[in-house]
Amino acid sequence: MGFDEMDVDTIWKNGEFLDWEDATTHVLTHALHYGSGVFEGVRCYDTEQGPAIFRWDEHLDRLFDSAKMYDMDIDHSREEITEATLELLDRQDLESCYIRPIAYYGYDSLGVSPKDCPTDLVLAAWPWGAYLGEEALTDGVDVMVSSWRKHASSQVPTNVKTTGLYVNSMLAGEEARRNGYVEAIVLNKEGNVAEGPGENIFMINDGEIYTTGPAQSILEGITRDTVIELAEERGYEVHDEAVISRGQLYTADELFFTGSAAEVTPIRSVDDTEIGAGTRGPVTEELQSAFFDLVERRTDAHDDWFTYL
Repeated sequence: MGFDEMDVDTIWKNGEFLDWEDATTHVLTHALHYGSGVFEGVRCYDTEQGPAIFRWDEHLDRLFDSAKMYDMDIDHSREEITEATLELLDRQDLESCYIRPIAYYGYDSLGVSPKDCPTDLVLAAWPWGAYLGEEALTDGVDVMVSSWRKHASSQVPTNVKTTGLYVNSMLAGEEARRNGYVEAIVLNKEGNVAEGPGENIFMINDGEIYTTGPAQSILEGITRDTVIELAEERGYEVHDEAVISRGQLYTADELFFTGSAAEVTPIRSVDDTEIGAGTRGPVTEELQSAFFDLVERRTDAHDDWFTYL
């Protein structure tokens, strides 16, 4: 569904609420040419207690950490950003939605150095269902290992969420879709598993859970952290700094993706090799159910992870 088909009409930019079509930037904006922006993707869930933004504070932490890596000053406090986001959702009557904060070097000069460019900050929100498709949550997705490798943290930082780096994700994801798959898995420069283009990856073998860590050039996802905690609370042993070879993917009992957009999505095949029984596995189903029980507030656990409208 395109934005024109959604019932959204307002954007917050640099302290002002603007009509959707007026939220523009100059074609010579530094970030457009050099990818010098940082952003977040955050879910708000419709719950019995009202709309609730999931782990907003952690997303703000990462936004400010990412900006610091780019020597970017965000001239708005966390409190101002939070207040603006809540008002943005209220103005558009949004309950279940996706929130996109983005800060970027704006329009002033077009040298590679952004030192003369202002930092623009934008908040947008819109309805967005399951990222990889509603049926993917139950049926799983078919993926391929991409020919594109994930960049190493010695080249560009992998622990921050920056716009330019998602060219790597786009190339990998589009390669997969051109070849008839839903999504990709990206290896790091050593040839071990890193993550998906916009997701972290989990593997289950013999009842134990494995997920790649920062040393494998991943972005440490907030949903990843949530699932690790939910798994440990249920007594699972979680290896959260795992080194996973490509070959281990094919022999895994279960695989699944996590991400703010993807939530918890099972992987049913890799490179046309069926994973386990080729259906959502029991551990994946348990953790997926626990995740949705949590975010839809069917449990009182971790109430401090939610910011209510």
